[in-house]
Amino acid sequence: MMDFSKSFPGRLGLIQRVLPGYRAPFFDALSAACAGGLSVFAGQPLPVESIATTDKLNAARFAQARNVHIFNPQHPLYFCYQRGLSGWLADWNPDALIIEANFRYLSSPAAMRWMKKRSRPVIGWGLGAPLSRGALSSLRKNFLLQFDALVAYSARGAEQYAGLGFPAKKIFVAPNAVAAKPVQPMPARADRFDPQPVMLFVGRLQTRKRIPSLLKACAELPEQLKPRLVIIGDGPERKNLESLAAAIYPAAEFPGALHGPDLAPYFRAADLFALPGTGGLAVQEAMTYGLPVIVAQGDGTQDDLVRPQNGWQIQPNDDFALLFALQQALSDVTRLRQMGAESYRIVSDEINLEKMVGVFLDALNSIFNRDLV
Repeated sequence: MMDFSKSFPGRLGLIQRVLPGYRAPFFDALSAACAGGLSVFAGQPLPVESIATTDKLNAARFAQARNVHIFNPQHPLYFCYQRGLSGWLADWNPDALIIEANFRYLSSPAAMRWMKKRSRPVIGWGLGAPLSRGALSSLRKNFLLQFDALVAYSARGAEQYAGLGFPAKKIFVAPNAVAAKPVQPMPARADRFDPQPVMLFVGRLQTRKRIPSLLKACAELPEQLKPRLVIIGDGPERKNLESLAAAIYPAAEFPGALHGPDLAPYFRAADLFALPGTGGLAVQEAMTYGLPVIVAQGDGTQDDLVRPQNGWQIQPNDDFALLFALQQALSDVTRLRQMGAESYRIVSDEINLEKMVGVFLDALNSIFNRDLV
């Protein structure tokens, strides 16, 4: 008999609207923990979404969906239908299924009916369910209550699912992880800046990242606190940002887009990581290098990751809050180093790909027909 705490004894299917490249390591790790393997059914985003997708998985299998988008994803009436789903289900024949817990994906109910007809469990995976009213709210609630279990990205998301009446004992929290538990020791950093602090941003250079606010905040800092600001990434706003930096903060550097080993020296040399806009895939990676972080509050996925002990969560679009957080961070080197150590501990002990896989296995095994063992 297999160890239920470490594996899933069946064949797993997983439906995604799209397959972002950053999810591949998680799906491969989850597949390796499934005796029958994992197949991921996913399609392509609209070009305006600028999502870096992949169809390359090492352990898991990939099946291409044909996404039909109704309106733009930012439109309040956006929906998506995935063609090819019934054929994939018949071919893969999963013992359990994981679906994004989003009622806007119109083919999901058919997949749920296919599984229910065969008495097989379906797990929903999502951000949560913020309070709302109207017909769409009722539609969302009815959709969510059909799942056998729910996995939330955050504790806030779990509370929202419970608030809709979903049984709390069937809700699991798997904090959104994009990096494995660090294997390298935390970089050693001096107890003073030499000669000035180094602040790092990593991400796509686009409007929603609020990099102009970061440049302006650095320019307004007292002279002794002004950091060497390194902005890593590329995107549609790069030329505008370089022009703005030349005018108000010439100390900013733009090395371009870097990945993997090319990024490591920048993380090791930094004293602080800042992401004042939406997104945040690089936050956890920064924490694996023992960096305190400043992030904007969002959908709740950062709540469990960024705490007063290791960073600052600021209100979105609040330039004063960003400036205040920078002043606090750069005024006390000893405290900053302690916060960096806490960042490293969090991603080592609590929030990483291994822990995320473990929560999904707990959810699967809590509802799976154990007669298959």
